[in-house]
Amino acid sequence: MAARIIVLPGDGVGPEVIAQALGVLELACEQGAVELDVREMLIGGRAVDETGSPLPGETLEACKAADAVLFGACGGPRWDHLRGAQRCEQGLLRLRRGMDVFANVRPVRVHPRLSDLSPLRANVVRDTDLIIVRELTGGAYFGEPRDRHGSGSTETARDTTVYTAAEVERVARVAFGLAGRRRRHLISVDKANVLITSQLWRDTVNAVAHDFPEVQLEHRLVDSFAMELVRRPAEIDVVVTENLFGDILSDEAGVLAGSLGLLPSASLGADRAGLYEPIHGSAPDIVGRGIANPYGAILSAALLLRHSLQRDDLARAVEASVDACVDGGIVGPDLGGAHGTVAIGEAVRRQVAQRLATVGVPS
Repeated sequence: MAARIIVLPGDGVGPEVIAQALGVLELACEQGAVELDVREMLIGGRAVDETGSPLPGETLEACKAADAVLFGACGGPRWDHLRGAQRCEQGLLRLRRGMDVFANVRPVRVHPRLSDLSPLRANVVRDTDLIIVRELTGGAYFGEPRDRHGSGSTETARDTTVYTAAEVERVARVAFGLAGRRRRHLISVDKANVLITSQLWRDTVNAVAHDFPEVQLEHRLVDSFAMELVRRPAEIDVVVTENLFGDILSDEAGVLAGSLGLLPSASLGADRAGLYEPIHGSAPDIVGRGIANPYGAILSAALLLRHSLQRDDLARAVEASVDACVDGGIVGPDLGGAHGTVAIGEAVRRQVAQRLATVGVPS
């Protein structure tokens, strides 16, 4: 039976990079004897323009029934005036919760050829290969009550942070599982010296640790860890943290690689279905110029192959192809090169075709 893939190009450069990622995905699956059923749908600003909602009900239901979702970006200046549930970002938040993808997995690897392009010294970022696992459907972004009332100096606003032990446990298990397959070191980041939710977080992670005795667990406070992340990134293996902290830390980690355009992400739930997206935004300043970096989207497609389609062989072929292209200097303006979005996608597809033709893949 064909794997059902929903493609959400979205806004800004989303359609540009997703076109290249989808081309790579379809080629890898064709050569790997994986049948795909691909359907493109609306999200974000385009969805608001056409349906009045940043996440139409038809899109949400299709994504919930899919084997995987490949997403580009949403939002831009054209829709910045929208408020509340109409904001483009709310469509993505509702999609994550609707799919119940609670663990956002963000790999950050510094390619040896690009270590000089990081804002940090090359000797600091060299050999960095880490994963941040961010809890995605709880915490302050979804807590109730949340409100704002009054005016002037007496105006007040309130957000609420709520976590259950079950929410913490399930994302911790994802992180421990990843650490167990890597260097067996997990750092849990919280603010347990101040926040009650962080105290629950730490206690729950400690309880889960008993089921993973092969993994060394350490706890860090978010403020000191933010400094550690840019001082000694190569010493970090896997990190697990709550939604708000994870949002901030994963973007901080993103600069280590030299460009946000290089980095993929996977949002995973209890089953194989997942939501895959590059971590960069809609980049409205470069829309239509053909220079958006598609590597993050292409590597997100590789994560889709690995986690949702269970084809690690195809995922590794895509990742090795990206490495080969970067080694060969096939990079865009964000990395000091002159290659455009389409040219990069074509180069990766050539590499994928060569690799899979050479090594062969099981049918």
